[in-house]
Amino acid sequence: MALTRFVDIHAVADLVRTLGPPTFLQALVESIREDFLRWPAFEKSARLASHSPVGVIELMPVSDGEHFAFKYVNGHPGNTARGLPTVMAFGVLAEVETGLPLLLAELTLTTALRTAAMSALAAQALANPGARSMALIGNGAQGEFQALAFHALLGVNELRAYDLDPAATDKLVRNLAPWPALRVHRAADIADAVRGADIVSTLTARKARATLLTPDMLTPGLHVNAVGGDCPGKTELHHDVLAAARVFVEYEPQTRIEGELQQMPPDFPAVELWRVLAGELPGREDPGQVTVFDSVGFALEDYSALRLLHRLAMEHGIGQDIALAPADGDPKDLFRLTRPPAG
Repeated sequence: MALTRFVDIHAVADLVRTLGPPTFLQALVESIREDFLRWPAFEKSARLASHSPVGVIELMPVSDGEHFAFKYVNGHPGNTARGLPTVMAFGVLAEVETGLPLLLAELTLTTALRTAAMSALAAQALANPGARSMALIGNGAQGEFQALAFHALLGVNELRAYDLDPAATDKLVRNLAPWPALRVHRAADIADAVRGADIVSTLTARKARATLLTPDMLTPGLHVNAVGGDCPGKTELHHDVLAAARVFVEYEPQTRIEGELQQMPPDFPAVELWRVLAGELPGREDPGQVTVFDSVGFALEDYSALRLLHRLAMEHGIGQDIALAPADGDPKDLFRLTRPPAG
């Protein structure tokens, strides 16, 4: 029967709780790594974005010829005042041979997890191996996932947290309490957070040309995980930070439009991360080099997340089968579905 597995946010939350966030994040990292090592096999394109004065709605497609995936996602920074998340998303994984949707899944929670997994994967390839302290600028919805990914997968044991909203940092501290080996320092400002950190992660939501990190804050060997700048007109780093660093991206044509690279000339050099993972190009060239991962989020990462969710849903029996397409009967007779009952 042509049924689609539907996995809602409650099912995903139950799955992550059952496995434990660190275990789920590790599985996501491996799923993304596997697909990035198959990079040339994928049909890729920059996402389709519909911008408005209050936010953006995007579609993110990708295919490897066997499976096709897409994500619907929004970004509306003012949503929290309405009691809605800034980011909401869902996705579909379908088989190319028939077009049958195999999976319809929430991607709001999953996007936060896959973004953290992608950050950790990049840092594994780019940060100095001894990195143990991370500044976290922006302590909103994605903060805990980033903190746990770097703690569990890179051994970061000190978090220097700062947010304009003290309540966001309160929430972060509260949610990370079950992991006492991860010490959280409440920073007075951005400079205080960055001081002494081996890694700096920026995760702010405001759609503006911000300069959270300036060149005077850079120290030899720093790795910058720039996540918040993800659409035209939205940045987090001073352009001289990029000029002083070796910069890495996911899919360069998209990052040139949406990422920190939008501030730089078209010929400014950037390395696609898959080439580092595949051993084609070096990552960090020496321990004192400053590296920047200019992350905007790319459809291939959502493909990896959907692929993992589909496997785990079937293995653990989560979600439910739904009929998005006619499940039985004559496939040439759609009218039968609307025909009044006989008699």
